[in-house]
Amino acid sequence: MDTSLKGTLHKRGLRMTPQRQLVLDAVRTLGHATPEQVCTRVQETAPAVNITTVYRTLDLLEELGVVRHAHLGHGAPTYSEHQHRHVHLVCHRCGRVDEAPTELMAEVERRTRSEYGFRLDATHVALSGTCTDCVAEHGAPGDTNDTDDTGDTGESTGEVHAHQHVAAEGDR
Repeated sequence: MDTSLKGTLHKRGLRMTPQRQLVLDAVRTLGHATPEQVCTRVQETAPAVNITTVYRTLDLLEELGVVRHAHLGHGAPTYSEHQHRHVHLVCHRCGRVDEAPTELMAEVERRTRSEYGFRLDATHVALSGTCTDCVAEHGAPGDTNDTDDTGDTGESTGEVHAHQHVAAEGDR
């Protein structure tokens, strides 16, 4: 049982229920998951837990700062543990989601702060485009060659990690 969450809930006059623990465990196990995916995982252990309970629990866990959500495209948001921080690179062709370090957004973050006074939360960002596999197979929309106007091939020095999440049909 998550004792820090139990303590946080207790301070707010709430208790740690088995359903809350199952939802948190599912988010931790799945890495990124829609509420429906969390519900499916929870129902493997507790078939009586319904989607409404999962949504309410995810909302509470987010309010408490334990989980966070991101919108990786159309459809339901995906949830992950709060400390799971990276930029999502979402392929709008196949639904693949890659993870890049938040440092990728450092210049955007610096400029939005200095020019607009806006503080960007780069851990809550999803960038849409075309993944390397789809570009290799189909080309990128509007591409006439592999370079942009500056001659840059689009290669980044930031390390990108492939992530197993592929959007379900209803998420696109």
